[in-house]
Amino acid sequence: MMIGGRAFALWPLSLLFLGVALTGCVGDDMQDLRDYLAGVKTREKGRIEPLPEIKQIETYVYEAGDRRDPFTPSVGGSTDVEPITSSGITPDRLRRKEELEGFALDSIRMVGTLEQKESIWGLVTTADGTIFRVKPGNYMGQNNGQITRVSEERIELTEIVSDGQGGYRERQASLAVNE
Repeated sequence: MMIGGRAFALWPLSLLFLGVALTGCVGDDMQDLRDYLAGVKTREKGRIEPLPEIKQIETYVYEAGDRRDPFTPSVGGSTDVEPITSSGITPDRLRRKEELEGFALDSIRMVGTLEQKESIWGLVTTADGTIFRVKPGNYMGQNNGQITRVSEERIELTEIVSDGQGGYRERQASLAVNE
């Protein structure tokens, strides 16, 4: 009963405190706000620049005459375009990409080699400082570059690049150890 009596005794004090706090909100002391609003209303109005005059663009009407409509595909195809001869080289789009294929070849640096169980690995680093171990058969660079040979001086790879005519061609590239 003692605990309930204490809570009951604090209840009138909390009401008194709440009443005192609310009396601060009742007053009409807003003269500073009225003065500020009067000052804002007496300020000189700002000037807004007029919108720039829009120049009228001369329209052009396409008169096809005996030419074909450029917005419809040609049905028979054009005979003045050379046929594309494919070399048979294409990148393997179904192959799972390796991590070094996310970096441009010029951002990868060869830093050394590592011999392990009669095989030689190349050590390369990326721009963020991560070191990778690569061997022949691995891929790196953004042009489907497959490593063909690793030596102590360089890493050689064959890239598959677009030939600009819808086909692909192989291109040799290499990374050398920077002295």
